[in-house]
Amino acid sequence: MKRTLLLKLKLCLLLATLGTLVVNAQTRHYNLQQLLKKDQIVTVPGHETKVLDGTKKGAITTKGIVWIKGINFKEGTIDIDLRGKNEFLKSFLGVAFHGTDTTTCDILYFRPFNFKHADTSRHKWSVAYMHIPDNDYAKLRKEHPGVYENKVTPVPDMDAWFHATIVIKGKQLTVYVDHSTTPSLTVTMLSDRADGLFGLYSDGLTNDFANLVIKEH
Repeated sequence: MKRTLLLKLKLCLLLATLGTLVVNAQTRHYNLQQLLKKDQIVTVPGHETKVLDGTKKGAITTKGIVWIKGINFKEGTIDIDLRGKNEFLKSFLGVAFHGTDTTTCDILYFRPFNFKHADTSRHKWSVAYMHIPDNDYAKLRKEHPGVYENKVTPVPDMDAWFHATIVIKGKQLTVYVDHSTTPSLTVTMLSDRADGLFGLYSDGLTNDFANLVIKEH
């Protein structure tokens, strides 16, 4: 009798734990246009942030780092649609996270102009991770060549929308492009921060973003 009660108690505890895990593993969908209209994206005039009409539902265009209000990102899976431009050394886009401000954060970003560049040696510089201000791309490329940047698999068109899945767990970051099961980049992140601000990263020209989904682990 006691053994039966003990087994029931253990089962109840297990179910309660599983229930807690289900509650805590939240998936949130963000309509970037709605967030922009409701002033839930931190922008300044220099960001040139605006709604993109006649394109993907909920899409916006912007540049710089724009933080999304109300997100304290720790770890999880980030899904997002991105569109840059095939203009050499002018289009960089991705996400910024674990930030304290626009000068201190981790960044995962793409260089679309390298996706199908005629110089095939540039293909390995298509997707990159950096931690600013201490470890920008120039320092990482010089001190750790081929570690924090790589080619993308499969290769999207340079002016077209593509999908990125970014998995962050502990210190590891893994990136998948267009729902491929082959990672385009896997790195050990360099920041000591475990959480912080989350936003969109766009450098050079304005770049386009849509369909942001964050699933917490």
